[in-house]
Parts: sequence; C-alpha cells; structure tokens
Amino acid sequence: MCRLVVACCVSVLALACTPPRPGPSGATENAAHGDMGDASPVVVPVAKVRPPLALGSIASQDEVRTGWLRERLETVLPGLMREHGVDAWIVLAREYNEGPEFFSLVAPQTLAARRTTILAFFDRGEGEGIERLALGGGSQAGLYTVYRDPDIENRELYGRAQWALLRKLLDERNPTAIAINTSRDHAFADGLSHGLHGRLVEALGPHAERLRPAEHLAIDYIYQRTQSMRPRYRELMEVAHEIIAYAFSSAVITPGVTTTDEVVLELREQARARGLGEWFVPTVDLQRKGRVAGSPLDEGVRPVIERGDVLHCDFGLVGLGLATDTQHLAYVLREGETAPPEGLMRALKRTNDLQDLLMAEMKPGRTGNEVLAAALERMREAGIDGSIYTHPIGDHGHGAGPLIGLWDRQEAIPARGEVKLRPETWYAIELQATTPVPEWNNQPVRAALEEDAVLQADGTMAWVLRRQETFHLVR
Repeated sequence: MCRLVVACCVSVLALACTPPRPGPSGATENAAHGDMGDASPVVVPVAKVRPPLALGSIASQDEVRTGWLRERLETVLPGLMREHGVDAWIVLAREYNEGPEFFSLVAPQTLAARRTTILAFFDRGEGEGIERLALGGGSQAGLYTVYRDPDIENRELYGRAQWALLRKLLDERNPTAIAINTSRDHAFADGLSHGLHGRLVEALGPHAERLRPAEHLAIDYIYQRTQSMRPRYRELMEVAHEIIAYAFSSAVITPGVTTTDEVVLELREQARARGLGEWFVPTVDLQRKGRVAGSPLDEGVRPVIERGDVLHCDFGLVGLGLATDTQHLAYVLREGETAPPEGLMRALKRTNDLQDLLMAEMKPGRTGNEVLAAALERMREAGIDGSIYTHPIGDHGHGAGPLIGLWDRQEAIPARGEVKLRPETWYAIELQATTPVPEWNNQPVRAALEEDAVLQADGTMAWVLRRQETFHLVR
C-alpha cells in the first residue's frame, strides 16, 4: 500500500515538472487554458482518443469469420477432397504445436488446440457433404460433432480412449484413402508432427496402409477464397491505404528531422490503435539523388528523411483472420515543387506497366513458374528492367499456393512454383522496375510496388481495391 502511494506521488510530480510541448501551430498546450499570470504553468496531458475498431466489434468480427468458416467447410472442402481423391482427412494437433491448416479449420475463438485435438472429415458422397467430427476440443461454433469419453460422462477424450475412438470410427466408415498433413516441400501441408504421426500409425492398425500425404488438399483449402470474403477484405485494404497515406504525410514527416525508423513506428501505432495486427514489422527506406542504394539485406541503416527523397514502405496488416501486403512510394517535395520530377513519374509508370504484363499472364491452371516465365519474356520485350516476386495471400501473408518468382531468384522455383493457380484466389502483386531518372543524372531508381489482387471466377485478374499510380506527397 505504501509503495503504491509513493509511486503515485512520483508520477504526479513528474507530470507537473514536464515542460510544455509545442502544439500544431507552435503554441504550447498550456496556452489553450488562458493566461496564468506569474503562476507556475500546469501541464494538462492530451488524452489519446482510441479510434473505433477498424472492422467492427470483436463479437461482430467473430460472427463474420465463423460464417466464412462454415462456407468453406460446406462449399469448398467437399470438392477439394474429391478432386484430390481422398474420402477421409485426419488433422491432428497438440496444444501450442498446431500446423497452419489447423487454424483454417477452427472457429476464431480457438486460439490453440485443446490437449490433443483430432479433426476427422469423412466424405459421405455427392449430396451428403462432409461429416465433420472433433475428437478433443469443442464444436467450433457448432460446425463439428463433438465426441466425449465413451466410458465416463462429462470427461474429455484423452489418451487411449481418444485413439481407440478414432480407430472405431475408421472401422465403421472404412475410407479407402486417408489424407494426412505431411510434406517435404510445403509448410502449409506439413503440420502433422513426427510424434503424432507415430501414434496415428500405431492406433490405426490396418487402416495405416491407406494414409496418404495429400499435400495439395491442405494447400488448396487454405489457398481458396470465397466471394463473400472479398468486400470485408477490401475494407481492410482501405485501412492499409489510409494508414500509409497518413504516415507518408507532413503530419508525421518533418524533412531534415524525421527518420525512417520513426515512420515505421507510426505505421505500427496506427495499426494497433485500430485493433489490427501485423504479420511482419513494416519497413521504410529511401532513395536519394547521389546516394548509392544498399542491399535489401542491409540492416541498421535508418537515415533522416530529406527533401527530394523517394520513400518506400512495405506494410502488412492482419484483421478478420486475413493478411494484407502493400508497398507504396512517396516523394518529399523540395522547396517550390508541387509535384515529383517527370523522370520519377515515368519510373512509377514503368512499374504499373509491369503489373499489367504480369496480371495478363495469370490464368487458372497455369503454374507459378509458367506465369513467371511468360511475364519475364514480355517484360524483356517491353524493355523493362525489373523483377517479379508475387505470392498468394489470405489466411497468411505469404500464403499457401504458387510462388511467382522470388526477389533474389528470377527463375523457376522448385515445388512451390509448380502449384497451379485457381479461380477465386488472392495474390500480392509484388514486383519492381528500375528506371534511369534524367533529373537525377540518370541515376537508376527502383520503383517497388505491391498491391493485393484477386483471380476471379471468370479467370480475369482485378485489384481488391486499387493500385498506386501517383506518389504520396510529403510537403
């Protein structure tokens, strides 16, 4: 109790001794409270008003996500199981050692597996849908049938009883091909741990011969979107654009004072204030006339922003269980300028041209490697000096599905580049074009952009929101 009182007193004393901070117009915050005469100024801290959650209340978000889960389980999963030739899928996870596919199959309120959780899916045939059973854990908002201990009422399945019930279910349903999540090449299909695999084989007896590492079932299920998800994803993209526009403005950046690190922190603060998460720490870097750009792998270089700089950010939000990935460019106006130099505008336009070339080659049924080869050929024909490193996005930032190049490998990517594009899937169109800028003595400027897009049901590509076609301006 005494320590608490002392701490409070120290806190008040520190507040009283804090010097006035300049307001937006240069006046101190105290000035707003009138002339105090010779009295000591009293500093009144400015309360930060938390903006409303960007995507609605937690309850409403959970309701939306549960609806999406129901739709995916009822309309996406049956077709994929039949496409991949399996009539059962067993997903196993232990608390804090869950695979990525687990969280695409459970309700948003499930933050971890319950002890050992076994999700079992059995194809009952056309018109009957997929039977969904939970051996351990809850019903996932009523979407799974829950099994309890068959011997003792009100006790969860655990240990031998859990494995014995799984064996009993397989004896009764007698599936011919049982998908499990093991893969040498794809993280999204490799969630079954070595220890649980051994327990599974031991428990299944003769059914173990029917286990199949159907890696593309897990990949395609996570990869696949539904049309109902797109409007809310568009809202999330709107917030991403809004935050970037704020960070790349004079409200945050004072040329000659603000560092790129401070802009990074503002991006993060703005995301968290809106109740959103991040799937990576954002980056902000710059290019400057006469300054040699460093390697993308360099760390620890966080310069002060000056007039005439080209700024670049990479920013990824998480909301509603979905991830965004956005890269935008800004220009810090010099005194007397009202727009960037024409050469910089041309550099941005060349990257827009490369976006068009790539998206024209993105067709259902093509592999990521086939799209990359065709787009690079068109890029060379157009005389663009660029590189392509596009990836799927959705439940994860670097999502399940086909890679279309890597930033440091403009060549066919083994395994992940061989996955085929599917309709109703989302992509972060990530790439760059490098263009000499006459106003910078023909110094090359790298215009890297990233924007999320959808491969629609009709096989055409469209932006989820819109792409950047002009620089953000810092005045």
